[in-house]
Amino acid sequence: RSRPSLLEYLSYLLNFMSIIAGPCSNYKDYIAFIEGRHVHMKLLEVNWKQKGYDRLPDPSPTGAVMYKLCITLVSLILFLTLTKNFPMAYIIDNEFLDKTPFLSRLGYLYVVTQAAKPKYYFAWTLADAVNNAAGYGFSGVDERGTFRWDLLSNLNIWNIETATSFKMYIENWNIQTAAWLKRVCYDRAPWYPTALTFVLSALWHGIYPGYYFTFLTGILITLAARAIRNNCRHYFLSSVPLKIAYDIVTWAVTQLAVCYTVAPFVMLAVEPTIKFYKSVYFHMHILCILVLLLLPIRPQTHSVRRAQNQAMLNSIKSK
Repeated sequence: RSRPSLLEYLSYLLNFMSIIAGPCSNYKDYIAFIEGRHVHMKLLEVNWKQKGYDRLPDPSPTGAVMYKLCITLVSLILFLTLTKNFPMAYIIDNEFLDKTPFLSRLGYLYVVTQAAKPKYYFAWTLADAVNNAAGYGFSGVDERGTFRWDLLSNLNIWNIETATSFKMYIENWNIQTAAWLKRVCYDRAPWYPTALTFVLSALWHGIYPGYYFTFLTGILITLAARAIRNNCRHYFLSSVPLKIAYDIVTWAVTQLAVCYTVAPFVMLAVEPTIKFYKSVYFHMHILCILVLLLLPIRPQTHSVRRAQNQAMLNSIKSK
């Protein structure tokens, strides 16, 4: 509600906990942490007298920090073993392409993509643990009464590996940056919010061509996945076996779609990216275009929601 001073602004941008690997956090949460109100503010959201407490508890981040450090250790071990043994460059090796059938190449693509993930798991989880160790990142209490230290968490590994939709995968990967992109672009875009948000994300990542291949492909896959979900999912909710079958199929398709999309992100350059997409016959691009041409697309309520958000903001400003 007020503009920060230069010292507050620089402190927020350059604080030692997140200057190297993030994560992004809300300014108001950071200032509450600096002023010592961060944990207290979250605790006041719970009625502790009903839970039998005479005074506010004092949650410790030790358990969360140790748990996250264990994840970083496992991620580091996987990175030092899997990533070197399964390089992404092998999927465009001429000998590999000549001798390996199409389905086997897709299977190997999944393997090398999995092998590329541990370095991200390591960096983001370690950054999260550093903030927690400093006492920052408390997010409140869950339904079971457990103290949560995931306010700044940048990923949910379980939800990533079990995602049954492209949207679910994205929402659990680089969570804080995705939330920032949603606030600054998706919720404000007057039209084509999905496409504009993906383009902004590509610009934010940098200048490597592979980033743009990844995020432009992501636009197609997101729109196609949304169309399939809106038109087909309700047919599989009538019985448990149908729902399980639907989840298995959508999990497999989602994982392969992610692998197909992020391969250029890892390879970075134009030539290997084109070679890779040619080797798999641009199949995901073609399928997505066919889905968008054949399936009816429901109109988004984005403009209505944006108008409501703007009306609420105007009301707050007037007060």
